[in-house]
Amino acid sequence: NPLMTIVYADFIAAFPEFGNTALYPQTQINFWIPQAYRQLNAFRFGAEIDLAAMLFVAHNIVLSARESKSSAAGQVAGSVTGPMSSKSIGPLSISYSGATSIDGAGAYNYTSYGQRLYNLMRAYAAGPKWVPRTAYSSNRTGIL
Repeated sequence: NPLMTIVYADFIAAFPEFGNTALYPQTQINFWIPQAYRQLNAFRFGAEIDLAAMLFVAHNIVLSARESKSSAAGQVAGSVTGPMSSKSIGPLSISYSGATSIDGAGAYNYTSYGQRLYNLMRAYAAGPKWVPRTAYSSNRTGIL
């Protein structure tokens, strides 16, 4: 892919927390790198495309690591769960606030890397914005 400029070494230099190949296999990271460039719009991100690609990879690698951990614990891989709000087991109780969730970010809220990518997407308007046409609208197409 001619757009792809980062490689595994670049990713690990930027995100050394993924250097443990037992938890984050290099083959998985190498799988997600070209996926990032296929799924992200290089024209929209401009010079920040490599950062966006690395955040995309990090987000997906964390999700994969969670699945591996769940599977190793005997749980069903691929189960979808959102952020925990509260849970009780016997006398113990734990709860989290939604303060770290970003409205409209959906599954990007599942990791801090996804949240950073989502904010970057918003900053660079990574997709078209639809504005309904009104009688007084000068924008005839509705797409900004």
